[in-house]
Amino acid sequence: MTRELLVAGGGIGGLAAALAARHAGWEARLFEQAEAFSEVGAGVQLGPNATRILREWDLLQGEFARQLVAPARLRVRDGADGGELGTLALGDAMERRYGAPYLTVHRADLHAALLAAVQEDGTRLHPGCRVEALEQKEAGVAVRTTRARGVEGEALVAADGVWSALRAQVVDDGAPQWTGHLAYRALARQADLPQRLRSDEVTVWLAPRMHLVTYPVRGGDWLNAVCVVQGTQPGDPRDWDQAATQAQLDAALGPVCSAARERIASMPSWRFWVLHDRPPVKGPEAMARGRVALLGDAAHPMRPYFAQGAGMAIEDARELQRVLAVADDRYVDVPTALKRYALNRWERVARVQSLSRRNGTIFHATGPLRMARNAAMRTLGERLLDQRWLYGR
Repeated sequence: MTRELLVAGGGIGGLAAALAARHAGWEARLFEQAEAFSEVGAGVQLGPNATRILREWDLLQGEFARQLVAPARLRVRDGADGGELGTLALGDAMERRYGAPYLTVHRADLHAALLAAVQEDGTRLHPGCRVEALEQKEAGVAVRTTRARGVEGEALVAADGVWSALRAQVVDDGAPQWTGHLAYRALARQADLPQRLRSDEVTVWLAPRMHLVTYPVRGGDWLNAVCVVQGTQPGDPRDWDQAATQAQLDAALGPVCSAARERIASMPSWRFWVLHDRPPVKGPEAMARGRVALLGDAAHPMRPYFAQGAGMAIEDARELQRVLAVADDRYVDVPTALKRYALNRWERVARVQSLSRRNGTIFHATGPLRMARNAAMRTLGERLLDQRWLYGR
């Protein structure tokens, strides 16, 4: 019997869910509110926990492989005085230790690779078609979209982002919360930068009430920069691609060393978005109910201080693949399979959410906490930076 998974949302999480369904032997039908499948935004860091799955799906090859970068190391510096705090070897060391690489990539390139994979696998794609409502039935799920009513499948995955329109119909817990932080992002062609500002590493600068991250993307030809500061800016909180000026960012920087400030000034232009999240997931019922599962930011939006937003969505999709593959409606029905998905995911994603919040406090620390952070990092840098519990199998 052919079973079909309906997917709301055509971002990285939604495309990964559709691909996972096809690998599980299901049909997949994906609805995206935008008129075209595309992705903008900053780079993405992918730890071995995520790249292991992408390799399993045969994605780390071809044209996409040429867009990937395996940075040599992660280097953490004090953004106020410029001193080095700690390093972690990446590159070959990560591959040897975890059996999968640590990679950086532009978000649009990862999105394009997933889109090409689902197109090749036969997923039916519906751009310009937003899922507005759902109705659970005994043997399936019916959805209403902006273009049709009564579209049905055996299960539905809501992967429509932090501002998910479907979450309220599954977990009625209100709107996402404003974090008080703004994330500025930029890209520069490395050939256009002075030699001293080019990099093949992931570098994190930690300063009072802000931090800056830079790393190479697009085969190393471009340098991606993300600068997170505390403050507010006017604009649509749901728009994560708003225009920004260098003056706006400069005004929010505070006491930043000349080396970090020079890297910020070297970027040709900046965009920003207002960070929102939700409290850590409290239980499995917050990720699946009946024949509907939440995935990625719709399930567990998190602050970008652990570099695991995309990784957790990819992990969600892989677990979804596992449970859908055994949902035969004889021994394991679909609601039971999705309940297993939620049971197997909620504690891990809640831990990552909590650590992301904690890291934000540590990254932006002032006073005695900053001094304690720096001392700990200088003494235990590699042990603190290497997340064995996260990257391991």
